[in-house]
Amino acid sequence: MRIDLDGRRALVTGSAQGIGLAIARTLAACGAAVVVNGRSEETAQRAAADVREHVPGCDVLGVAADLATDEGTAAVLDAAPHVDVLVNNLGIFSSADPLAIDDATWRRYFEVNVLAGVRLTRAYLPGMTERGWGRVQFVGSDSAVVIPAEMIHYGVTKTALLGVSRGFAKAAAGTGVTVNSVLAGPTHTGGVEAFARELVGDDLPWDEAQRVFMREHRPQSLLQRLIEPEEIAHTVAYLASPLASATTGAAVRVDGGYIDSIVP
Repeated sequence: MRIDLDGRRALVTGSAQGIGLAIARTLAACGAAVVVNGRSEETAQRAAADVREHVPGCDVLGVAADLATDEGTAAVLDAAPHVDVLVNNLGIFSSADPLAIDDATWRRYFEVNVLAGVRLTRAYLPGMTERGWGRVQFVGSDSAVVIPAEMIHYGVTKTALLGVSRGFAKAAAGTGVTVNSVLAGPTHTGGVEAFARELVGDDLPWDEAQRVFMREHRPQSLLQRLIEPEEIAHTVAYLASPLASATTGAAVRVDGGYIDSIVP
C-alpha cells in the first residue's frame, strides 16, 4: 500500500518534538503540506527546519502559538485558514500525588489536553464537511483506559478525548470526514525518558533503565519496550489517508498490547 497525501494540508499541534514531530515528518514524507506548531517562534521554526531536513523539498510552515488560549488558536487559524488533516497531538503530562493536584492544575490540563483540540476541531470541521473530505485525529493514550495512579489528571483528560472524538465523528457522519482517536502506549520521547528516570533513578544506563521502568511501572506491556514515536506516526498517517475511509469514531490502539482488553 502507498499512502498518498499529495494535495492535502495537515496541521499537527504540539509538533515541536516527540510524537508530534514524528507525525509531521511522516505526513510530509507522504506528500502532505504540513503546518507544525510550537509555543515559541524558535521551537516552531526549529521543528519546520527538522521536517525539511528529513523530507527535502517538502512544503512545511512553522506557526508559533499557545493553543491553550483563544489568541493562540486565532493565530493558527490565521496562518492556516483550512486544513484537510487535523492531528490534535498537543498534550502535557507530569506525575503528582492525586490528593495534592489543585483546581488550577486540573483546569490547565483540560485547557491544554482537551479544549485546545476541541476549539480547532470546531473551527476546521465545517470546512471539511463542506468539501466532503477530511481527517481529524486526537492523539490519546493508554492512560485513558488504564489510569495511572501517579497521573490521574493526565489520564482523565485522555479519557475525555475518547468521548470528544466519538462525538465529533457523529457530528461528521455521512460527510466523507472521519474522526478518530489514537491510543498511544508508553512511547520513547524526551519527556517520558525524563519521567522514567524520576521513577528508576539516574544511575543506570538508558537501555537498562528502560527495562526496569517497563518491568516495574508498565508491566502490562506485551511489547516490553517503549514504542518509538515513528511507530505512532505510521498509524496516524494511515488514518489520515484515503485508505482509512471506513474507519471513523474509533479508538485505534498503538499501545504495544498495554491495554488488557480484546477490543477497545
